[in-house]
Amino acid sequence: MKIIYFHQHFSTPLGATGIRSYEMAKALIAEGHDVTMVCGSYSGGNTGLTDNFIDGQRQAIVDDIHVIEFELDYANSQTFSQRIGAFLKFAFRSVRMSLIADYDVIFCTTTPLTAALPGIFSRWLRGKYFIFEVRDLWPELPKAMGVITNPILLTMLSFLEWLAYKSAHQHIGLSPGIAQGIKRHLSAKKNVAVIPNGCDIELFTTEETAWQPDGVKNDDFLAIFSGTHGQANGLDNVLAAAKELKSRNVTNIKILLIGQGKLKFKLQSIAEKQVLTNVIFHDPVNKAQLARLMKRANVGLQVLANIPAFYYGTSPNKFFDYISAGLPVVNNYPGWIAELINQHHCGIAVPPDNINAFTDALIEMSKDPNRTNIMGENARALAASTFDRKILSEQFVQCFNNIPSKVN
Repeated sequence: MKIIYFHQHFSTPLGATGIRSYEMAKALIAEGHDVTMVCGSYSGGNTGLTDNFIDGQRQAIVDDIHVIEFELDYANSQTFSQRIGAFLKFAFRSVRMSLIADYDVIFCTTTPLTAALPGIFSRWLRGKYFIFEVRDLWPELPKAMGVITNPILLTMLSFLEWLAYKSAHQHIGLSPGIAQGIKRHLSAKKNVAVIPNGCDIELFTTEETAWQPDGVKNDDFLAIFSGTHGQANGLDNVLAAAKELKSRNVTNIKILLIGQGKLKFKLQSIAEKQVLTNVIFHDPVNKAQLARLMKRANVGLQVLANIPAFYYGTSPNKFFDYISAGLPVVNNYPGWIAELINQHHCGIAVPPDNINAFTDALIEMSKDPNRTNIMGENARALAASTFDRKILSEQFVQCFNNIPSKVN
């Protein structure tokens, strides 16, 4: 079966972002399907393509995946309007390709919601089978964050959301809350597959030497955050915890913030102004480097801004990377991730916006290495038993294998 797969932020492991689409495409190919991946340029990703762009496009075979990359300027550090512009450009070019390319099934994955447009056009104008994967609920999350407030724009996005769900033959949600959000728009008999982000256990079971950045001593307790430095991530709470550690005279705990994003410069300025020498900022690294870093780390930080829509409506890559590496996790918001941590004793979930509890958790873990190590073993066991990418990719491939011969 020929599958055209649209993901604007696609990356191979050479990049510094999630590789779900890369792994899922490889699983489809292993099953005998032909996959064409259509994506855009992304500062945090690496598509594996190196040739020059011709007329704003380049393509080649990367690890058996036919990758088509549009030349687009996109980065998490851009303004909201700049990112919206990149989303619309990708959607326009994707729709055009969906109307002329040769394929049997179209698969679209968010974000943003405009990622569904090629699937919608393909379904209704070409009668193609459309599978829609939702990574974040739009416009619910941007509205909850206060990023989008214009009532006309929200109405337009709500219509696009309804149309996307109604157009798709199958739906995949990356968390329980996302699946429930999709189901609100569907008939009761429609099933939504829940296939969360997964654990690349082999990748994070590295035989390479561990490394640590400058500013970290060999005997420091190292807590790391790996991800976007943006409004949704609530990293001001991490800096507040670092300030509290400083006020308590705790000098053996270092916090490493690795990544990029719109608020990174502001966060660096705050840390510098408050002389938070226990906070270290580092540029993004590829997955192999990240695995070596996590081999050195003691705990992973799963933090988000305290927005109820996040509690069950996100599937954070970083959490699955942490537990893949056998790192216990400190989490600062309620929801399904906190429930997993509590049920499997693989870290500490603290109340949102509670800086003392956050700080206490780090100190507790640094003072009790045996307990912390057990938490890490539990994290690794959870990764292997429930979230191994191999298990989840089988569920993903089954969505394609179950496609009926006659499409309605």
